[in-house]
Amino acid sequence: MDKQSNSPSYRPLYDQIKVLITQSLIAGEWRPSEMIPSEVELAARYKVSQGTVRKAIDSLAAENILIRRQGKGTFVATHEAEGMKLRFLRLTAVSGQKELLNNEFISCEKSKADAHIAQVLDIKAGAATIEVKRLLTFSGRPLIYDHIIVPAAPFKGLNSAKVEESNGSMYSMYESQFGVRMIRAEERLKAVAASQDVAKALGLKEGYPLLSIERVSFTYGDKPMEWRLGLCLTDDHHYMSELE
Repeated sequence: MDKQSNSPSYRPLYDQIKVLITQSLIAGEWRPSEMIPSEVELAARYKVSQGTVRKAIDSLAAENILIRRQGKGTFVATHEAEGMKLRFLRLTAVSGQKELLNNEFISCEKSKADAHIAQVLDIKAGAATIEVKRLLTFSGRPLIYDHIIVPAAPFKGLNSAKVEESNGSMYSMYESQFGVRMIRAEERLKAVAASQDVAKALGLKEGYPLLSIERVSFTYGDKPMEWRLGLCLTDDHHYMSELE
């Protein structure tokens, strides 16, 4: 463990334990939905107090990386869990009514990273990528044109069949078939006009106003693993964000 100092590089002890637990998650020691060792076991493993381990786990739980279950233990969070499947989907009907969500596959193709994608995914320009396009429908009505790009290396074997079989939940598919779990995302929102292709897919006139949501999703270790552009029709829907 690092020794306490006045230098800017000093990490509190619980934060060091948090890093070690995260490294075990990156290495695949504990898979999504699996229970991790108890606080007592981890304290013995890392030679720290149980309270220090508890504080590290509390921090990981607050970030939706771990989940505490009363009387059962602490588990690695999974996108298959209820409440997690739609964690990053924030388009909501103004009426508040629940809707049947589905998707319509458009394409899945190999591509190469341009300068922007290379920068946001921290890969070399020209590196192999996989590009997916689909429509997200709400109660049968297409509302989001979804454009996704991921680096090819961690998603070897990702193809049209796997995208269609995923039945909409790309994050669940990443997790179950490629061992990549998204734990957080950064988004940038702005108003745009629908291009000809997007307008046709959404059944709109070219130039119709849409909400553009550009998202970069990160896995363990804060590594960017997916770029996504959602072009959303918001006539009777809005983007909802909960702030803490």
